[in-house]
Amino acid sequence: MPVISAPYAFNEGHLFVDLRAVCGYPLYLKCEGFNFAGSIKLKAANEMVASAERDGLLKPDSILVESSSGNLGVALSVIAASKGYRFLCVTDSRCNLSTRLLMEALGSEVHVVADQDPKAGYLGKRIEYIRSLCASDTRYVWLSQYTNAGNWWAHYRTTAPEIAGQFPELDVLFIGTGTAGTLMGCARYFRNWHRPVRIVAVDSAGSVAFGGEAGRRMIPGLGMSMRPPLLDESYVDEVLRVEEMDTIRMCHRMARHGFLFGGSTGTVVSGATDWLARHSTRGLTAVAIAPDLGERYLDTIYQTNWVEGLYGEHILGSVEN
Repeated sequence: MPVISAPYAFNEGHLFVDLRAVCGYPLYLKCEGFNFAGSIKLKAANEMVASAERDGLLKPDSILVESSSGNLGVALSVIAASKGYRFLCVTDSRCNLSTRLLMEALGSEVHVVADQDPKAGYLGKRIEYIRSLCASDTRYVWLSQYTNAGNWWAHYRTTAPEIAGQFPELDVLFIGTGTAGTLMGCARYFRNWHRPVRIVAVDSAGSVAFGGEAGRRMIPGLGMSMRPPLLDESYVDEVLRVEEMDTIRMCHRMARHGFLFGGSTGTVVSGATDWLARHSTRGLTAVAIAPDLGERYLDTIYQTNWVEGLYGEHILGSVEN
């Protein structure tokens, strides 16, 4: 058992769940929610903060500022509290209340933008607000997860090798896409591996990350209202888009087996299950990445009134055991 003195020093990176009993297909789920930030975003946050420190961008009076729909904000709150930095998270109304309260409990300030940019949505307004802050006060340091190479390098250095070590015969890897940090880090790693691995990006319907028309998205985590600057589609073999109703159904399906996962995980597993249903799985080794757990979604995805109010009263009637 490790002994740590800083909360960002611990992350369980070698836990996988066999989901065959849940989804009916051979699928291993890499669980990334077992750390003090509760999500995979702790890896990227660690890398970006450490890089900013090495480059001399962070000083004792610096104020970290970042745009986040939730999980990265919590991860940066954990690190900022531990290292003595001030942190301001700029988010929007889709951020879960429990997530906002968690950031505030850790000493961070949370600013919620109310309006959407006509083309770039809430994200555009969040970035606009951050830029105005940085222009007004040099103490603000914006890590910019959307363009920061540390975002994908963290997963090239940790997440992908953890998967490779557990599954040396890996055939296909399903990765949810938001900023594309996890996707690009893993895709770059497996591009030069000892055997070909099919990289399948899973996106939320209504996201424009891979093109297409923008649509309503109520579940934070995956999806973007602009093309992710870090994304290089030459590393991606296939893109799956998952409707939010299917995300919710999969979350409830896993919960009925005792696994309470977050919305991003529900999206990835739903997409992976659909893909596996359309392909031969004989001898296939398939892995999906679960970014977080489900406690922060108790008042949304797992709250019947919220779900039925947005998606209709019959949405949960077709959830399979």
